[in-house]
Amino acid sequence: MNMPPLMDDGFAGEPPAKRVLNYMQGHKQKGDPIVGIYCGYAPIELIQALGLVPAVLCAFSKVPIPAAETVLPANLCPLIKSSYGFIVEGTCPFYAMSQAVIAETTCDGKKKMFELIADIKPTHVMDLPQMPDQQEAQRNWKQMILKLQGFLEKNFDRRADRHQIEAALQASNRKNALVQKIFDYAALTPSVLHWKEMYEVCFLALPATYAEMQPILEALLPKLERRVQEGVHFGPPGAPRVLVTGCPIGGDATKIFNVIEAAGGVVVAPDSCTGLKPFLNFFAENTDDPVGALAERYLKLPCACMTPNDGRLSHLSALIERFKPDVVIDFVLQACHGYNVESYKVGKHVQETHGLPFLKVETDYSDGDTEQLKTRVEALFERIR
Repeated sequence: MNMPPLMDDGFAGEPPAKRVLNYMQGHKQKGDPIVGIYCGYAPIELIQALGLVPAVLCAFSKVPIPAAETVLPANLCPLIKSSYGFIVEGTCPFYAMSQAVIAETTCDGKKKMFELIADIKPTHVMDLPQMPDQQEAQRNWKQMILKLQGFLEKNFDRRADRHQIEAALQASNRKNALVQKIFDYAALTPSVLHWKEMYEVCFLALPATYAEMQPILEALLPKLERRVQEGVHFGPPGAPRVLVTGCPIGGDATKIFNVIEAAGGVVVAPDSCTGLKPFLNFFAENTDDPVGALAERYLKLPCACMTPNDGRLSHLSALIERFKPDVVIDFVLQACHGYNVESYKVGKHVQETHGLPFLKVETDYSDGDTEQLKTRVEALFERIR
């Protein structure tokens, strides 16, 4: 359906990556230091409390993968190969602008890739506890955050006290609440928010501060309300509503969203760390220990690197209740063993607890399987017609 861009703030029509690049370049011109991050466990609020700007590094294109495969094994996760390829080719502008990089031990492939890039620019690897229900996990993760604070303060000659960190947590809560209001319009039946608009909001909101995002997000709400009143929505009448869970989706990986649309479906909930996941949980406020509040909230992120990852199942249940999908698709990147193995439990939960059709899709960044994926998704939709 043709309609004016939702975010017509002077960059209408530009892809999300270009918007964020403009945002980063603006900060760079003002002299604000930029810190590269790879994963949803990087404590963005601590970075912002120090007056630094977090930049999500490139990882979603098939283009640099051949360069990466001159060093990395071909059967490695495409996200890792893409990340490394961008660095060795020097084609990720966000990495080029970053003065330091924060990494986390979420998987073995990433850990070893971080070793290969550690001598290019200052890289701090956080040892992520992967049994979050254990009593010592939060204590250990708090220590990792404090070590990161020391690394950033030393490298950038800046300090953040308890009050500055607390202010950053409160601001993040306000930003997350506004993002949730935007996604309420995707939860409507029929949905009045397109997946590209959801993706754009998440991509821009993740590194930006509440002060930067508040006017942008608040301007979207009356536009979305107008769509409701005018009967504007996406997809044909009765189109299957799809919740997409699993691995991060961006760039070339968004082919799964395009396939769903081509098969006649509507994506109503992108459940990944490039979608809804970073904005769902809130920080405890006004505590005597804001760093502890940071650690507590980040360990609630239900990534497949965690074990046991029962939080993902309860998280999925909440999303299913909110967004009312007709089907659930689990997007798994090839060689991502955590998400691949966990898909069995996810499928069982979706089918037995919620009675919904479920499909696991295992793929990479190439276009070679697009038609095959479309056939499988169409067959999934046939089950509910």
